[in-house]
Amino acid sequence: MGQVEYLAKAVAALPCSGQAGKLRQINAQNVDFSGFVISTDPPYYDNVPYADLSDFFYVWLRKGLAGVYPDLFSTMLVPKQEELVADYKRHGGKDEADSFFLEGMTTVMRHMATQGRADVPAAIYYAFRQGEVDESGFSVKGWATFLQAIVDAGYSIGATWPVRTELVGNLKKNKNALATSVVMACRPRATDAETISRIEFIRALRKELPDALKEMHRANIAPVDIPQASIGPGIAIFSRYRAVIERDDKPMSVKTALQIINEELDQYLSSQEGDFDPETRFAVSWFTQHGYEKGAFGDADNLARARGISVDDVKHAGIAESSAGRVRIYKREELEADWDPASDRHVTIWECCHYLLRQYEQDGLSHATGLLLKKLGSDKAEAVKDLAYCLYDISANKRKDAKEATAYNALIADWTELTRQAAAIHDTSGDRQIRLDI
Repeated sequence: MGQVEYLAKAVAALPCSGQAGKLRQINAQNVDFSGFVISTDPPYYDNVPYADLSDFFYVWLRKGLAGVYPDLFSTMLVPKQEELVADYKRHGGKDEADSFFLEGMTTVMRHMATQGRADVPAAIYYAFRQGEVDESGFSVKGWATFLQAIVDAGYSIGATWPVRTELVGNLKKNKNALATSVVMACRPRATDAETISRIEFIRALRKELPDALKEMHRANIAPVDIPQASIGPGIAIFSRYRAVIERDDKPMSVKTALQIINEELDQYLSSQEGDFDPETRFAVSWFTQHGYEKGAFGDADNLARARGISVDDVKHAGIAESSAGRVRIYKREELEADWDPASDRHVTIWECCHYLLRQYEQDGLSHATGLLLKKLGSDKAEAVKDLAYCLYDISANKRKDAKEATAYNALIADWTELTRQAAAIHDTSGDRQIRLDI
Protein backbone atom coordinates (compact mmCIF):
# COMPACT_ATOMS: atom_id res chain seq x y z
CA MET A 1 0.00 0.00 0.00
CA GLY A 2 2.94 2.30 0.53
CA GLN A 3 3.70 2.17 -3.19
CA VAL A 4 0.08 3.03 -4.02
CA GLU A 5 0.12 5.95 -1.57
CA TYR A 6 3.39 7.33 -3.05
CA LEU A 7 1.85 7.21 -6.52
CA ALA A 8 -1.39 8.85 -5.40
CA LYS A 9 0.53 11.70 -3.75
CA ALA A 10 2.59 12.26 -6.90
CA VAL A 11 -0.49 12.38 -9.14
CA ALA A 12 -2.25 14.73 -6.70
CA ALA A 13 0.70 17.15 -6.86
CA LEU A 14 0.81 17.33 -10.66
CA PRO A 15 -0.31 20.64 -12.20
CA CYS A 16 -3.58 20.47 -14.10
CA SER A 17 -3.87 21.63 -17.70
CA GLY A 18 -6.39 21.52 -20.50
CA GLN A 19 -4.28 19.15 -22.55
CA ALA A 20 -4.06 15.44 -21.96
CA GLY A 21 -0.63 13.84 -21.82
CA LYS A 22 0.47 11.29 -24.39
CA LEU A 23 2.39 8.10 -23.81
CA ARG A 24 4.18 6.21 -26.58
CA GLN A 25 6.34 3.12 -26.59
CA ILE A 26 9.06 3.58 -29.21
CA ASN A 27 12.74 2.89 -29.75
CA ALA A 28 14.55 5.95 -28.35
CA GLN A 29 16.85 6.06 -31.38
CA ASN A 30 13.83 6.68 -33.65
CA VAL A 31 12.08 9.42 -31.63
CA ASP A 32 11.49 12.84 -33.18
CA PHE A 33 12.25 15.36 -30.40
CA SER A 34 11.23 18.44 -32.41
CA GLY A 35 9.74 21.16 -30.21
CA PHE A 36 10.04 19.20 -26.98
CA VAL A 37 11.56 20.25 -23.67
CA ILE A 38 13.65 17.22 -22.72
CA SER A 39 13.99 15.74 -19.26
CA THR A 40 15.20 12.15 -19.39
CA ASP A 41 16.44 9.45 -17.04
CA PRO A 42 18.20 7.10 -19.50
CA PRO A 43 19.55 3.57 -18.92
CA TYR A 44 22.60 3.40 -16.68
CA TYR A 45 25.21 1.60 -18.78
CA ASP A 46 25.33 -1.93 -17.30
CA ASN A 47 23.60 -1.49 -13.94
CA VAL A 48 20.31 -3.36 -14.24
CA PRO A 49 19.10 -5.82 -16.92
CA TYR A 50 15.55 -4.49 -16.92
CA ALA A 51 14.43 -6.53 -19.94
CA ASP A 52 15.46 -9.78 -18.25
CA LEU A 53 13.71 -8.79 -15.02
CA SER A 54 10.59 -7.85 -16.98
CA ASP A 55 10.07 -11.43 -18.12
CA PHE A 56 9.04 -12.35 -14.58
CA PHE A 57 5.95 -10.12 -14.92
CA TYR A 58 5.52 -10.16 -18.70
CA VAL A 59 4.42 -13.80 -18.99
CA TRP A 60 1.52 -13.19 -16.57
CA LEU A 61 0.55 -9.80 -18.00
CA ARG A 62 0.51 -11.34 -21.47
CA LYS A 63 -2.05 -13.95 -20.41
CA GLY A 64 -4.47 -11.28 -19.27
CA LEU A 65 -3.81 -8.35 -21.64
CA ALA A 66 -2.70 -9.83 -24.97
CA GLY A 67 -6.23 -9.35 -26.31
CA VAL A 68 -6.37 -5.74 -25.11
CA TYR A 69 -2.88 -4.67 -26.25
CA PRO A 70 -1.95 -7.13 -29.00
CA ASP A 71 0.99 -5.02 -30.26
CA LEU A 72 2.60 -4.80 -26.81
CA PHE A 73 2.29 -8.53 -26.18
CA SER A 74 3.05 -9.89 -29.64
CA THR A 75 6.21 -11.74 -28.50
CA MET A 76 6.49 -14.69 -26.13
CA LEU A 77 9.06 -12.87 -23.96
CA VAL A 78 10.29 -9.28 -23.64
CA PRO A 79 12.46 -8.13 -26.60
CA LYS A 80 16.04 -7.72 -25.34
CA GLN A 81 18.56 -7.26 -28.14
CA GLU A 82 17.79 -3.58 -28.72
CA GLU A 83 17.73 -2.58 -25.04
CA LEU A 84 20.25 0.25 -24.72
CA VAL A 85 22.45 -1.19 -21.98
CA ALA A 86 25.96 -2.64 -22.04
CA ASP A 87 25.17 -6.33 -21.53
CA TYR A 88 28.22 -8.33 -22.62
CA LYS A 89 26.22 -11.59 -22.62
CA ARG A 90 24.00 -10.26 -25.40
CA HIS A 91 26.71 -8.68 -27.50
CA GLY A 92 29.54 -11.20 -27.37
CA GLY A 93 31.95 -9.44 -25.02
CA LYS A 94 32.55 -6.37 -22.90
CA ASP A 95 34.17 -4.30 -25.67
CA GLU A 96 31.30 -5.06 -28.02
CA ALA A 97 28.74 -4.22 -25.33
CA ASP A 98 30.55 -0.96 -24.58
CA SER A 99 30.55 0.01 -28.26
CA PHE A 100 26.85 -0.87 -28.58
CA PHE A 101 25.97 1.36 -25.63
CA LEU A 102 28.18 4.28 -26.72
CA GLU A 103 26.98 4.26 -30.32
CA GLY A 104 23.32 3.89 -29.42
CA MET A 105 23.37 6.50 -26.65
CA THR A 106 25.27 8.94 -28.88
CA THR A 107 22.58 8.54 -31.56
CA VAL A 108 19.81 9.28 -29.07
CA MET A 109 21.65 12.27 -27.60
CA ARG A 110 22.47 13.65 -31.06
CA HIS A 111 18.78 13.60 -31.97
CA MET A 112 18.02 15.41 -28.70
CA ALA A 113 20.71 18.03 -29.32
CA THR A 114 19.66 18.75 -32.91
CA GLN A 115 15.88 18.42 -32.60
CA GLY A 116 15.01 19.54 -29.04
CA ARG A 117 14.23 23.13 -28.12
CA ALA A 118 17.38 25.21 -28.10
CA ASP A 119 15.98 27.86 -25.74
CA VAL A 120 15.61 25.43 -22.82
CA PRO A 121 18.40 23.18 -21.52
CA ALA A 122 17.86 19.44 -21.61
CA ALA A 123 17.92 17.83 -18.16
CA ILE A 124 19.67 14.45 -18.30
CA TYR A 125 19.99 12.27 -15.21
CA TYR A 126 22.65 9.78 -14.26
CA ALA A 127 22.54 7.66 -11.11
CA PHE A 128 25.67 6.66 -9.21
CA ARG A 129 26.07 3.40 -7.41
CA GLN A 130 28.10 3.49 -4.21
CA GLY A 131 30.72 1.14 -5.66
CA GLU A 132 30.85 2.81 -9.06
CA VAL A 133 33.49 5.43 -8.22
CA ASP A 134 37.08 4.33 -8.72
CA GLU A 135 40.35 5.68 -7.28
CA SER A 136 40.40 8.59 -9.73
CA GLY A 137 36.96 9.60 -8.52
CA PHE A 138 34.90 8.38 -11.44
CA SER A 139 33.62 5.17 -12.95
CA VAL A 140 35.76 4.45 -15.99
CA LYS A 141 33.08 2.69 -18.02
CA GLY A 142 29.74 3.87 -16.68
CA TRP A 143 30.08 7.58 -15.93
CA ALA A 144 32.83 8.38 -18.44
CA THR A 145 31.16 6.44 -21.27
CA PHE A 146 27.84 8.13 -20.61
CA LEU A 147 29.42 11.61 -20.60
CA GLN A 148 31.37 10.73 -23.76
CA ALA A 149 28.09 9.96 -25.53
CA ILE A 150 26.63 13.32 -24.49
CA VAL A 151 29.70 15.27 -25.64
CA ASP A 152 30.03 13.32 -28.91
CA ALA A 153 26.38 14.06 -29.64
CA GLY A 154 27.13 17.79 -29.78
CA TYR A 155 25.93 18.79 -26.33
CA SER A 156 27.70 21.25 -24.08
CA ILE A 157 27.19 20.40 -20.40
CA GLY A 158 26.62 23.63 -18.53
CA ALA A 159 26.22 22.24 -15.01
CA THR A 160 26.04 19.01 -13.05
CA TRP A 161 24.16 18.96 -9.76
CA PRO A 162 23.78 16.13 -7.24
CA VAL A 163 20.19 15.35 -6.33
CA ARG A 164 19.15 13.13 -3.43
CA THR A 165 16.58 10.85 -5.05
CA GLU A 166 17.07 7.48 -3.40
CA LEU A 167 15.24 6.13 -0.36
CA VAL A 168 17.89 3.72 0.94
CA GLY A 169 16.24 1.10 3.10
CA ASN A 170 15.51 -2.59 3.43
CA LEU A 171 17.07 -4.27 0.35
CA LYS A 172 19.06 -1.22 -0.80
CA LYS A 173 20.88 -0.65 2.48
CA ASN A 174 22.59 -4.05 2.15
CA LYS A 175 23.34 -3.79 -1.55
CA ASN A 176 25.49 -1.70 -3.89
CA ALA A 177 22.53 0.62 -4.31
CA LEU A 178 22.33 4.00 -5.98
CA ALA A 179 24.15 6.59 -3.89
CA THR A 180 23.03 9.80 -5.58
CA SER A 181 21.63 11.05 -8.87
CA VAL A 182 23.32 13.74 -10.93
CA VAL A 183 21.30 15.98 -13.21
CA MET A 184 23.11 17.58 -16.14
CA ALA A 185 21.91 20.77 -17.80
CA CYS A 186 22.81 20.46 -21.49
CA ARG A 187 22.58 22.76 -24.50
CA PRO A 188 23.75 22.27 -28.10
CA ARG A 189 27.41 23.21 -28.55
CA ALA A 190 28.01 26.43 -30.49
CA THR A 191 28.50 25.81 -34.21
CA ASP A 192 31.61 28.01 -34.22
CA ALA A 193 33.21 26.30 -31.20
CA GLU A 194 37.00 26.46 -31.12
CA THR A 195 39.62 23.73 -30.74
CA ILE A 196 42.13 24.20 -27.91
CA SER A 197 45.20 22.43 -26.57
CA ARG A 198 45.57 20.42 -23.35
CA ILE A 199 47.55 23.29 -21.76
CA GLU A 200 44.82 25.80 -22.63
CA PHE A 201 42.20 23.48 -21.11
CA ILE A 202 44.14 23.20 -17.84
CA ARG A 203 44.70 26.97 -17.81
CA ALA A 204 40.96 27.57 -18.21
CA LEU A 205 40.22 25.09 -15.41
CA ARG A 206 42.59 26.84 -13.03
CA LYS A 207 41.00 30.17 -13.86
CA GLU A 208 37.33 29.22 -13.58
CA LEU A 209 37.10 26.16 -11.30
CA PRO A 210 38.12 27.84 -7.99
CA ASP A 211 35.31 30.43 -8.15
CA ALA A 212 32.78 27.72 -8.99
CA LEU A 213 33.97 25.57 -6.08
CA LYS A 214 33.79 28.52 -3.69
CA GLU A 215 30.19 29.04 -4.76
CA MET A 216 29.46 25.37 -4.04
CA HIS A 217 31.00 25.71 -0.58
CA ARG A 218 28.86 28.77 0.07
CA ALA A 219 25.83 26.70 -0.96
CA ASN A 220 26.86 24.07 1.63
CA ILE A 221 26.90 21.21 -0.85
CA ALA A 222 27.89 18.12 1.12
CA PRO A 223 31.53 17.08 0.63
CA VAL A 224 30.45 13.65 -0.59
CA ASP A 225 28.72 15.38 -3.53
CA ILE A 226 31.48 17.88 -4.35
CA PRO A 227 33.39 15.59 -6.79
CA GLN A 228 30.24 15.09 -8.87
CA ALA A 229 29.12 18.73 -8.61
CA SER A 230 32.61 19.96 -9.56
CA ILE A 231 32.33 18.07 -12.83
CA GLY A 232 29.82 20.74 -13.89
CA PRO A 233 32.12 23.74 -14.29
CA GLY A 234 34.98 21.45 -15.36
CA ILE A 235 33.15 19.53 -18.04
CA ALA A 236 31.41 22.77 -19.11
CA ILE A 237 34.83 24.08 -20.13
CA PHE A 238 35.74 20.81 -21.87
CA SER A 239 32.44 20.41 -23.71
CA ARG A 240 32.10 23.99 -24.95
CA TYR A 241 35.03 23.41 -27.33
CA ARG A 242 34.93 21.40 -30.51
CA ALA A 243 37.87 19.40 -29.20
CA VAL A 244 40.75 19.51 -26.72
CA ILE A 245 43.91 18.30 -28.46
CA GLU A 246 46.47 16.16 -26.63
CA ARG A 247 50.23 16.38 -27.13
CA ASP A 248 50.04 13.60 -29.75
CA ASP A 249 47.46 15.64 -31.73
CA LYS A 250 44.62 13.27 -30.79
CA PRO A 251 41.37 14.55 -29.23
CA MET A 252 41.24 14.26 -25.45
CA SER A 253 38.73 11.72 -24.12
CA VAL A 254 36.14 12.51 -21.48
CA LYS A 255 37.83 10.01 -19.18
CA THR A 256 41.10 11.98 -19.35
CA ALA A 257 39.25 15.28 -18.89
CA LEU A 258 37.56 13.91 -15.74
CA GLN A 259 40.91 12.85 -14.30
CA ILE A 260 42.36 16.33 -14.94
CA ILE A 261 39.29 17.97 -13.36
CA ASN A 262 39.69 15.73 -10.30
CA GLU A 263 43.40 16.65 -10.03
CA GLU A 264 42.53 20.35 -10.12
CA LEU A 265 39.89 19.74 -7.44
CA ASP A 266 42.55 18.11 -5.23
CA GLN A 267 44.89 21.06 -5.78
CA TYR A 268 42.15 23.51 -4.88
CA LEU A 269 41.36 21.67 -1.65
CA SER A 270 45.07 21.52 -0.80
CA SER A 271 45.52 25.23 -1.52
CA GLN A 272 42.87 26.05 1.09
CA GLU A 273 45.33 24.97 3.78
CA GLY A 274 47.33 28.12 3.10
CA ASP A 275 44.53 30.22 4.62
CA PHE A 276 44.69 28.41 7.97
CA ASP A 277 46.87 29.27 10.96
CA PRO A 278 50.26 27.44 11.13
CA GLU A 279 49.15 25.05 13.88
CA THR A 280 46.11 23.99 11.85
CA ARG A 281 48.25 23.50 8.74
CA PHE A 282 50.58 21.33 10.81
CA ALA A 283 47.64 19.28 12.11
CA VAL A 284 46.22 18.82 8.59
CA SER A 285 49.55 17.53 7.28
CA TRP A 286 50.06 15.27 10.30
CA PHE A 287 46.51 13.93 10.02
CA THR A 288 47.09 13.18 6.34
CA GLN A 289 50.20 11.15 7.12
CA HIS A 290 49.41 9.59 10.51
CA GLY A 291 45.75 10.15 11.35
CA TYR A 292 45.49 10.10 15.15
CA GLU A 293 48.39 7.67 15.54
CA LYS A 294 51.79 8.52 17.02
CA GLY A 295 54.73 9.44 14.83
CA ALA A 296 58.41 10.30 15.23
CA PHE A 297 59.26 13.65 16.82
CA GLY A 298 61.73 14.33 14.00
CA ASP A 299 58.98 14.13 11.40
CA ALA A 300 56.79 16.45 13.46
CA ASP A 301 59.67 18.87 13.96
CA ASN A 302 60.28 19.06 10.21
CA LEU A 303 56.59 19.70 9.51
CA ALA A 304 56.40 22.40 12.18
CA ARG A 305 59.59 24.19 11.09
CA ALA A 306 58.32 24.29 7.49
CA ARG A 307 55.36 26.28 8.79
CA GLY A 308 57.42 28.67 10.90
CA ILE A 309 56.47 27.14 14.25
CA SER A 310 57.73 24.46 16.64
CA VAL A 311 56.21 21.25 17.99
CA ASP A 312 55.90 23.06 21.35
CA ASP A 313 53.69 25.68 19.68
CA VAL A 314 51.34 22.94 18.49
CA LYS A 315 51.43 21.34 21.94
CA HIS A 316 50.65 24.62 23.73
CA ALA A 317 47.77 25.23 21.30
CA GLY A 318 46.14 22.18 22.90
CA ILE A 319 45.81 20.04 19.79
CA ALA A 320 48.73 17.60 20.17
CA GLU A 321 50.90 15.81 22.71
CA SER A 322 54.66 15.23 22.55
CA SER A 323 56.49 12.81 24.82
CA ALA A 324 59.28 10.21 24.66
CA GLY A 325 60.20 11.22 21.14
CA ARG A 326 56.67 10.59 19.81
CA VAL A 327 53.98 13.03 18.71
CA ARG A 328 50.27 12.65 18.00
CA ILE A 329 47.28 14.95 17.57
CA TYR A 330 44.37 14.55 19.96
CA LYS A 331 41.12 12.90 18.98
CA ARG A 332 38.16 15.23 19.50
CA GLU A 333 36.86 13.19 22.44
CA GLU A 334 40.20 13.84 24.19
CA LEU A 335 39.94 17.62 23.93
CA GLU A 336 39.03 19.77 26.96
CA ALA A 337 35.56 19.21 28.34
CA ASP A 338 34.53 22.86 28.83
CA TRP A 339 36.31 24.74 26.06
CA ASP A 340 35.28 28.32 25.36
CA PRO A 341 36.86 30.21 22.44
CA ALA A 342 36.43 33.49 24.32
CA SER A 343 38.78 32.37 27.09
CA ASP A 344 41.29 30.51 24.91
CA ARG A 345 44.32 32.75 24.36
CA HIS A 346 45.54 30.70 21.38
CA VAL A 347 42.52 29.69 19.27
CA THR A 348 43.21 27.59 16.16
CA ILE A 349 40.84 26.63 13.37
CA TRP A 350 41.65 22.97 14.05
CA GLU A 351 40.32 23.35 17.61
CA CYS A 352 37.24 25.24 16.49
CA CYS A 353 36.39 22.58 13.92
CA HIS A 354 36.82 19.60 16.23
CA TYR A 355 35.14 21.13 19.28
CA LEU A 356 32.19 22.03 17.06
CA LEU A 357 32.15 18.57 15.49
CA ARG A 358 32.27 16.94 18.92
CA GLN A 359 29.34 19.06 20.10
CA TYR A 360 27.41 18.24 16.92
CA GLU A 361 28.04 14.50 17.34
CA GLN A 362 26.86 14.66 20.95
CA ASP A 363 23.80 16.89 20.56
CA GLY A 364 23.07 17.23 16.85
CA LEU A 365 21.18 20.35 15.76
CA SER A 366 20.79 21.65 19.29
CA HIS A 367 20.94 25.01 21.02
CA ALA A 368 24.36 24.04 22.44
CA THR A 369 25.78 23.37 18.98
CA GLY A 370 24.35 26.59 17.58
CA LEU A 371 25.69 28.51 20.59
CA LEU A 372 29.22 27.22 20.04
CA LEU A 373 29.08 28.14 16.35
CA LYS A 374 27.88 31.62 17.33
CA LYS A 375 30.79 32.03 19.72
CA LEU A 376 33.28 31.23 16.96
CA GLY A 377 32.25 34.28 14.95
CA SER A 378 31.55 34.44 11.22
CA ASP A 379 35.20 34.50 10.05
CA LYS A 380 36.25 31.46 12.05
CA ALA A 381 33.00 29.69 11.17
CA GLU A 382 33.74 29.98 7.45
CA ALA A 383 37.29 28.73 8.04
CA VAL A 384 35.90 25.79 10.03
CA LYS A 385 33.65 24.87 7.11
CA ASP A 386 36.60 25.05 4.69
CA LEU A 387 38.62 22.82 7.01
CA ALA A 388 35.77 20.31 7.22
CA TYR A 389 35.71 20.10 3.42
CA CYS A 390 39.47 19.60 3.41
CA LEU A 391 39.41 16.91 6.12
CA TYR A 392 36.56 15.07 4.40
CA ASP A 393 38.68 14.84 1.25
CA ILE A 394 41.67 13.56 3.22
CA SER A 395 39.58 11.04 5.17
CA ALA A 396 37.62 9.72 2.19
CA ASN A 397 40.23 9.74 -0.56
CA LYS A 398 43.65 9.58 1.09
CA ARG A 399 43.14 7.76 4.38
CA LYS A 400 40.08 5.72 3.30
CA ASP A 401 38.54 6.36 6.72
CA ALA A 402 34.80 6.18 6.11
CA LYS A 403 33.88 6.96 9.74
CA GLU A 404 35.83 10.24 9.82
CA ALA A 405 34.64 11.19 6.34
CA THR A 406 31.01 10.62 7.35
CA ALA A 407 31.42 12.89 10.40
CA TYR A 408 32.73 15.86 8.39
CA ASN A 409 30.15 15.30 5.67
CA ALA A 410 27.27 15.28 8.17
CA LEU A 411 28.45 18.53 9.77
CA ILE A 412 28.46 20.39 6.46
CA ALA A 413 25.19 18.78 5.32
CA ASP A 414 23.56 20.45 8.35
CA TRP A 415 25.56 23.67 8.09
CA THR A 416 22.69 25.80 6.78
CA GLU A 417 20.47 24.84 9.72
CA LEU A 418 23.36 25.30 12.16
CA THR A 419 24.04 28.82 10.94
CA ARG A 420 20.32 29.62 11.16
CA GLN A 421 20.27 28.48 14.77
CA ALA A 422 23.44 30.44 15.54
CA ALA A 423 22.00 33.60 13.98
CA ALA A 424 18.92 33.34 16.22
CA ILE A 425 21.07 33.40 19.38
CA HIS A 426 21.73 36.92 20.67
CA ASP A 427 23.10 36.17 24.13
CA THR A 428 26.22 33.98 24.16
CA SER A 429 26.82 34.25 27.90
CA GLY A 430 25.04 30.96 28.54
CA ASP A 431 21.70 30.09 30.06
CA ARG A 432 20.01 33.10 31.66
CA GLN A 433 17.84 32.94 34.75
CA ILE A 434 14.87 35.25 34.43
CA ARG A 435 12.94 36.41 37.57
CA LEU A 436 9.36 37.42 37.05
CA ASP A 437 7.78 39.77 39.64
CA ILE A 438 4.04 39.46 39.65
